[in-house]
Amino acid sequence: MPVITQPLPATDSFTYSTWMGFKKTDFILNGRNCLVVEPLQKRQGNPWIWRTEFFGHEPQADSTLLAKGFFVVYMDLQDMYGAPVALDLMDAFYAYLINNKKLHPKTVLEGFSRGGLFAFNWAARNPEKVSCIYVDAPVCDFKSWPGGKGKGEGSAGDWEKLKKVYGFADDAAAMAYQFNPVDNLKPLADAHIPVLCVCGDADTVVPIAENIQLVEQRYKEMKAPIQIILKPGVGHHPHSLINPTPIVDFILKHAT
Repeated sequence: MPVITQPLPATDSFTYSTWMGFKKTDFILNGRNCLVVEPLQKRQGNPWIWRTEFFGHEPQADSTLLAKGFFVVYMDLQDMYGAPVALDLMDAFYAYLINNKKLHPKTVLEGFSRGGLFAFNWAARNPEKVSCIYVDAPVCDFKSWPGGKGKGEGSAGDWEKLKKVYGFADDAAAMAYQFNPVDNLKPLADAHIPVLCVCGDADTVVPIAENIQLVEQRYKEMKAPIQIILKPGVGHHPHSLINPTPIVDFILKHAT
């Protein structure tokens, strides 16, 4: 595991605003845009949820957790698809949040769609730093999306960007990669990290049979806790739940 340093953003990079009535701080860390949203009343221990992609999209769980004393954080790692170089940046962001913002040593990881790659991959690298994982229509194998090598539609443009950021020379190298979430669950299972997934059973973009259902099968074989909330007839969108209570209850149970 790489050594985690204690990075500090440039003091002139901080800007302040509000998000859904809560104080929001934006700043730049290691060249990446970051943000922290603070609760009005902090919960003991400063628990937090880390949105790994698409901050602000279907925010009902995040805003509810803010109202219950959680911090919400985000680092912009667009077009990095959970690659090792992205995980290095996440390590630096984590170090800043723990050392400088005094957040809880264990985070809740929240991965929407391709954000699942970041959530599962960072958890596999840092299982001792994760209390639980909430994923939503998650990519769990990049061969499925963006590769489109199974039943999914894929995305040719994203596939080319993914190969570049991972450093793959060609398709064969990408297909031989052995550390997609579906193949790298043992570190999470050994740490007994609870996983909750919300997804639609008619998803043709990120087919659940190639992604979260494969994770579910393998995670259960390892005697690790996983729950799927399946939305009948729903595709890749909309994410989350209109009433986020099951998501929030899961997080409150495992992160406080």
